Amino acid sequence: MSLTLDQLNAADRDSFVALLDGVYEHSPWIADAAWSQRPFKTIPQLKYALAQVVRQAGEERQKGLIRAHPELAGKAAVAGQLTAESTNEQSRAGLTHCTAPEFARLQQLNADYNARFGWPFILAVRGPRGLGLTRQQIIDTFARRLDNPADFELAECLRNIHRIAEIRLHDKFGTEPVLGNLVWDWAERLAAHSEPGYAEQGQLTVTYMTPAHQACAAQLTTWMQDCGFDEVSIDAVGNVVGIYQGSDASAPRLLTGSHYDTVRNGGKYDGRLGIFVPMACVRELHRQGRRLKHGIEVIGFAEEEGQRFKATFLGSGALVGDFPPDWLDQQDADGISLREAMRAAGLNASLADIQALKRDPARYLGFVEVHIEQGPWLDEIDQPLGVVTAINGSARYAGEVIGQASHAGTTPMDRRKDAAAAVAELVLYVEQRATWDVHSPQGPSVGTVGVLNVPSGSVNVVPGRCQFTLDLRAPDNAQRDALVADVHKQLAAICERRGLRHTLTLSMQASAAPSDPAWQARWEAAVMATGLPVFKLPSGAGHDAMKLHECMPQAMLFVRGGNAGISHNPLETITNDDAQLCVDAFMHLLEQL
Repeated sequence: MSLTLDQLNAADRDSFVALLDGVYEHSPWIADAAWSQRPFKTIPQLKYALAQVVRQAGEERQKGLIRAHPELAGKAAVAGQLTAESTNEQSRAGLTHCTAPEFARLQQLNADYNARFGWPFILAVRGPRGLGLTRQQIIDTFARRLDNPADFELAECLRNIHRIAEIRLHDKFGTEPVLGNLVWDWAERLAAHSEPGYAEQGQLTVTYMTPAHQACAAQLTTWMQDCGFDEVSIDAVGNVVGIYQGSDASAPRLLTGSHYDTVRNGGKYDGRLGIFVPMACVRELHRQGRRLKHGIEVIGFAEEEGQRFKATFLGSGALVGDFPPDWLDQQDADGISLREAMRAAGLNASLADIQALKRDPARYLGFVEVHIEQGPWLDEIDQPLGVVTAINGSARYAGEVIGQASHAGTTPMDRRKDAAAAVAELVLYVEQRATWDVHSPQGPSVGTVGVLNVPSGSVNVVPGRCQFTLDLRAPDNAQRDALVADVHKQLAAICERRGLRHTLTLSMQASAAPSDPAWQARWEAAVMATGLPVFKLPSGAGHDAMKLHECMPQAMLFVRGGNAGISHNPLETITNDDAQLCVDAFMHLLEQL
């Protein structure tokens, strides 16, 4: 008989602890401390409460929780000393069937890990989908996490313990994140399409109008049709558009979606999650035979990352009338123009057809987007969902400092015109200046020098030139502009003091996109409906929502990414449970319209 929340809420303290026995390995104190927070309205609320008990317990007790777990590759795993829960989990991952080299590798990693950290390596071996990681995935993760700093690794162990507990709660309650599984599986299947040179290495790369890109569009089209959308089409720039009509044909639609292109060697959820979540909602509405008053238009935007061509936000830009005619003449690294690429993919590259994609804001309620956070905040605080307050404004520059190349051995230090040293000063200043805004009421600024190049550099030559880039971002335009002005001023001062010249050319500027207050409030209500507290944060990354912001109200929902929120990276990951929460929150938002 499966456990129910009613049973749990009605239990006295001892019974409550007994009912949750085994959720956290040999650590009944966690359930004991959470008992006073009853009643729990949802299982996510219960999970969050248990995680917060651990967070507030202090480092020594946290380490005690970690040490209560068996060593993944230690003697306990081969001597039959695991708890019933751990035996089941490790068997699913195949750890009881290692080859001799695999077992030896695990034992060595285990010894190295214990010597470095002093506690057992913790990994949720049933993985983000609950089906089990492969032995190779476990070994690779073991090896990668050996390089973590101790405080980070402690937190990572606790995050994995919470994931283990989450899966064990499913076993106790007899629940399954059905729609979360669907979203997760869609992401896996769409990631099967990747470009040559990357696909062979198991890497995901999908850039605009390549065969892999076209295959993704075709797959999304089929899935949208299967979900029950009334109309599915590919538009003049390659956006995949699905429409689920409302019961009131005259009522404005809700617009939503995200992009399906990727960076090179990217992750499976960036952009794509924002297509899959509303697809799952439409699928569920169609399965139930339900129509809401307002129709839903879901768009898989064809391009957002700016990887193959310089045209960025091409898919969402077309919807707001931002598609400069000269974009069609842009060329990729192989000399293929955007126009030629579109025609090769079966589009007519007609500027008139592209301009006709511009949406009339009066026909829409607004635009909402679900997106993986692409940052560490939610993962660090055990918060599955976050409500976005604003998308940061940004300014990008290409710069060069010009000095004098000279002999490294004969040029005295006080007579050098070292361009690289000047840029090094600037790099440190950018880091320092952006950090000043960490406590800004609007949110922190960030600054990055992502490219450094000394043309014709040599080990024995003082650098005469140094090229660099600047990427400066802040939650509102005034804060961004103040950051930009200070960096410009500092660069000029550095070069004047060192007797150098410099150039700095603006390559891109985007205005901040504050979330519409009414739509942000709807997301907040949707998060609270899941039983979770509301955590608000700005987005440091750019999104399609910032383009739609130019013509209609917008707001975003973030879901945490695992592996400390890393994105634009193959380690980008989410769990099926968090995907389910996204669907639940989105469905709540729809039903409140």
